[in-house]
Order: sequence, then structure tokens, then C-alpha cells
Amino acid sequence: MENFDKILGEKETGTYKEFWDWFLTKEKTFFEVVKNREHIEEQFFDIMSPELTKINDGYYFLTGMCDDNTAELIITVEGDVKKIVFAEELISAAPKLGHWKFTALKPEMDIENVGVRMGGCEFTKNNIYFYSNEIEGYPDEIDLAFVYEDLNEENRGTATTGVCIFLDNFLGELNFATQIDTFSIIGKNEAENELIPIEKLKEFLLWREREFTEKYKDLQVLENEDEFSLLEATLENGMPLMATVNTSLLKYSAKASYPWISVLKIAYDGNNNTGFPEEADYNKMNAIEDQAIELLTPKDGNLYIGRETADNSKSIYLAGQDFRQPSKVFDRIIKENPEYNISLEIYKDKYWQSFEHYNVN
Repeated sequence: MENFDKILGEKETGTYKEFWDWFLTKEKTFFEVVKNREHIEEQFFDIMSPELTKINDGYYFLTGMCDDNTAELIITVEGDVKKIVFAEELISAAPKLGHWKFTALKPEMDIENVGVRMGGCEFTKNNIYFYSNEIEGYPDEIDLAFVYEDLNEENRGTATTGVCIFLDNFLGELNFATQIDTFSIIGKNEAENELIPIEKLKEFLLWREREFTEKYKDLQVLENEDEFSLLEATLENGMPLMATVNTSLLKYSAKASYPWISVLKIAYDGNNNTGFPEEADYNKMNAIEDQAIELLTPKDGNLYIGRETADNSKSIYLAGQDFRQPSKVFDRIIKENPEYNISLEIYKDKYWQSFEHYNVN
């Protein structure tokens, strides 16, 4: 972690400090605007937004009064896993102010205070239920069905959005984004198991988390064995694909302990006939890959799965025990290489089903 902190920590902290130094020059005015609830859009939201964008894109915020003397500023990333760490770090760097409360991510709420109305529908503890699906071969997977009592074909889209907003408020942004692996939203007539009241959801998720932690608590840190295989295939458009995959790692029996998959995808102008990169891009992208592997080590809970190159795009795959360090490393890599169109995806896949097409499990 020392190398990682040295490369990423100092610059990020300085940026956060600059934001809070600026906020301190405005906070008295902002407090009065929030307290009086007048012209809040022009005198608070429109001023704050560009300042947050200077730090990182993907920040959103909410504000209101906790009581007569305390305003709250909530920094949210709307459940985007790869941005969560930046909201947490920004709030961690916030100054202590007697009449302001700073919160990272939307907090969980008491079920009695959660209610959503939209599109003529109401979402409360009285009309939302859940049950858990057991998936054969994947015992650690948390797959939930949320049952909205008033769902029909006409309001299915509204119901899906409404239930998600309800869960985001009830569980809190972090828990909703990270504690559930997969879920569906269905009507009561579609339910296949006994319905459980939604107020028992937090208790259920905590129980599953304790079970999971207990199961993998004595797991030794897995060192990458570096047994790579070169695989070749042809895409549907006829272009060749080449992948280098750690086939030994993909046979690991405790994949669920490394549930977070990171995919860095680099677009380039390749050879028109093959879609593979020219030498200069090949060398540059290898250097990017080497940098990622150097910073995201097995010691810190990260595993390098491999890479795939085809049709003017290179994808680099890693698995991790957490998503925060990969978020920071890849964010920096993207910013340091503006000559490429680079995208990052981080998602939960406890059993690495994303890689089953390599037929090595």
C-alpha cells in the first residue's frame, strides 16, 4: 500500500483540500440559503456543481436542515460503485463546522420514514416484500426477488424505479450498491416463494454477510501462480480475438472471496485487417497494463485475471476483495492517458461467471 499511497494519495488530498478551502469562503452564505430555502438552485446548487466537477466527475449532492441550527450536505454518486471511494474521501477531508454536517453517500433510513410516490404509485413497507432465491452451484450468491404488491404490466417501469428508490433510501446508498448481488422486481402473482416483509431485509443481509465473512475469514492470501494460457477465437464479424488468461487462477475454489471484477477497456486505432494494435499502441498499452498489475497486487487483495484484445479494443481484467483501490488506480490511469478512449467498469461477480466462456472452470 505504501507505493499506492505515494502515487495517488498526495495529489488527491490536495484537491480535496482546495475544495474545502473554497467551501469555507462560502459556507455562511450557503447555510443561510439552505436554512431559508430560497433561491437554492441558483445560489447553492449551480455554484457547487462546477466546483465538485473539478475534483472528479460523477459527484451529486443533496442538502437540507437536520435541525434549526445544522445544515447537512450529502455527497452521493447515485450508486456508481467505481465512484464511491471518491465521495468517501471527499467527506473524510471535510472541515469540522458546528452548523454543518457532511455525509458520504445517502444514509440508510428507518423503515417508518421511507415512502416513495411517483407515477401514480406509492411504495411503502406495506406493499413491498422480498424473498431469496437459491442458485444451484452458487451458494454465496445473494439473489433477491422484490415483490411489489401493485405491479402490473402498465406500471412495471415505474414500479421498478420506485422500488429501487425505496431500497436506496431504506438500505442506504452503499449497502444497496454492494450487499445484493442480483435482484429482480416482480408482481405478487409472479412470486414463487413465501413473501418476507421488507422490514426484515436489513437483518437478512447482515446475517448473510456474517455467514460469508465466517466462511472465508481464515482464507490465505492467494498469490498469483502466473500459469497463463494464450487463447484465440474469431468474433461474429470475422475479426480475430486473442486472450491471455490465468487458467490456473480461474480454477480457484474460493472465487467468491474476490467478488469485485474490474474491467479497463482501451479503444485504439488498430490494423484495418486484424483489429490488433500497431507496435506503438501495443507497447503503450502493455505499459498501462504493467502499471495496473504493479499497483493492484495480491498482497492488497487483488488478482490479475488476464487480458483480451480484439476489434480495436483491449480489455484488462482483475478481481479484488474490495472495489476502492481499483477505482483509484484505474481512475488515475485513465486521466494519465488522455490519448486513448478508456472506460472502466467495476461490478460484483462472486463466481466469476464473466469468464466461464474460457471453459477452464
